[in-house]
Amino acid sequence: MLLSLHVSAQNHVFVETESFENKGGWVIDQQSFVVMGSSYLMAHGMGRPVKDATTIVKFPKKGKYRMWVRTKDWAPFPKGPGKFEVILDGKVAGQAFGSSGSDEWKWYDGGETEIKSDQLSLTLKDMTGFNGRCDAILFTDDLKFTPPNKLEELTTFRKKLLNLTDKPANAGDFDLVVVGGGIGGTCAAISASRMGLKVALIQDRPVLGGNNSSEIRVHLMGDVDKNHYPKLGRIVREMDNGDPGNGNPDAKEYGDARKIAIVKAEKNISLFLNTHVYKVEKENDIITAVIGRDIATNKELRFAGSFFSDCTGDGTIGYLAGAEFRMGRESKAETGESLAAEKADDFTLGTSNLWASLDRDTVSSFPETPWAIQFSDEYHIDEPKADWQWETGFGNFNTITDAEKIRDHNLRAIYGNWSYLKKNKPAKYAKKELAWVAYIGGKRESRRIIGDHILNQMDIQEGKFYPDGSVTATWTIDLHFPDAKNSRYFEGQEFFAGTKHIKVAPYTIPYRCLYSKNIQNLFVAGRNISTTHVAFGSTRVMRTCGMMGEVVGFAAYLTTKYKTTPRGVYQDHLPELMGILKGETSPPQP
Repeated sequence: MLLSLHVSAQNHVFVETESFENKGGWVIDQQSFVVMGSSYLMAHGMGRPVKDATTIVKFPKKGKYRMWVRTKDWAPFPKGPGKFEVILDGKVAGQAFGSSGSDEWKWYDGGETEIKSDQLSLTLKDMTGFNGRCDAILFTDDLKFTPPNKLEELTTFRKKLLNLTDKPANAGDFDLVVVGGGIGGTCAAISASRMGLKVALIQDRPVLGGNNSSEIRVHLMGDVDKNHYPKLGRIVREMDNGDPGNGNPDAKEYGDARKIAIVKAEKNISLFLNTHVYKVEKENDIITAVIGRDIATNKELRFAGSFFSDCTGDGTIGYLAGAEFRMGRESKAETGESLAAEKADDFTLGTSNLWASLDRDTVSSFPETPWAIQFSDEYHIDEPKADWQWETGFGNFNTITDAEKIRDHNLRAIYGNWSYLKKNKPAKYAKKELAWVAYIGGKRESRRIIGDHILNQMDIQEGKFYPDGSVTATWTIDLHFPDAKNSRYFEGQEFFAGTKHIKVAPYTIPYRCLYSKNIQNLFVAGRNISTTHVAFGSTRVMRTCGMMGEVVGFAAYLTTKYKTTPRGVYQDHLPELMGILKGETSPPQP
């Protein structure tokens, strides 16, 4: 969004880079919206400079302006590789940005410039292909003005200049608002839609599927054919594009277009892509609406609803609404689980950024990476592609607030290792080229919203079948930890994981795990359901999460039908819910 503001004889022209008309080879990164209040543009070129991003900026008057550029050095060792230039009407303005030696987001003075027309062409020119990033550019005719760096002041400043103080536009009033378009959220939306509900499906990326999308590329795990209930798993099967494995270099293998086509074919679903929900409106313990901002245009929408389903993975909606949640490990004393930690702590499973190389006909080189993690003959990872083990964030990083740091740590590992392989193992890697690297992190664990039942290790291993047992889960208790050899060389900075798979018999997840215990109209589906850390190790895989979404859709139909709550369905209408799952109850006729 390109806006100017006249304040006490000052003219501020504020440019959000994600709103550039032509983004060239730069990509929008919204993963740190929760700590920055904004998306930004990033030059993700895997070592090759990306095409320029360009836009036209209009000025309220001609004259002298000072330019400020908000950026950071993401890998300052002592200076990182994220160098870029700002070009005004074909001329380089100020010094190069993005390699200052400081890893803090802040404004950098780009010097004075003479604006001779009412508009100019603004270009971001990547110089390295190694993830330079730019949040915003400010032009001010108050040559002594310095834009704020403190988050609270900057957020106020940004909102004022983007004119976000007005009421957001009305997106509609829905029976069910699903936030999060991963497998769990998408299946919840489709399930509710097919039961006749008016549904909003909100996703903060341009594609659906979450970790199973082409942006992250994790294959679907968990069985859908061991269910007690014939109704469950059908929508998951529709979404399933086969098993291309993890990190397949062919984006089409993950079926982005199919997923969107399936959703768009549902007449009861309104799909909102590229929309980050960051605010909740509520009355007492009832959510009345959520506010989302377009990650490119910054336009805001308000979604009113009777019921909401938090399928964000991070438990964002529950957190914003004040739902009870947990993050990290419980202690053995609290849960009685043999696999629990001795003491409760902040340890979580980490985030992966997968990558792959491809064979080419000719020899290629890769730049030196002194700013990356350094590998040696003694320790390197001799593989042409990544799998799940490339993982960062085992309690030493917060998977929500440190999402950018985690991703950047993963990139430093990927690029450093690849640079080593290209230089030191030419027989195997000379004709291989880095073909794809994920810049969106594939998260495993963050917040878990507490419901009326907290699934635990004993429920799983003893195969307890509760009256409200719904989704049948089959994945092992799969709790990752830093790989021992990786820890030896990079203690506290691990990026490679190990695991022990503890087998389980198929078991059922109670419906009471799929809603919040203290927010009356909030469902949950996906990796943020009500479990202990140990049980989460089994419930978190995507086919299982998708079936949770299917159950939420059915339950939302009953909450609407009887004007009750998710808990009310359990207390007063459980036989009807189980009847739907068993296929005994016919769906409503459109």
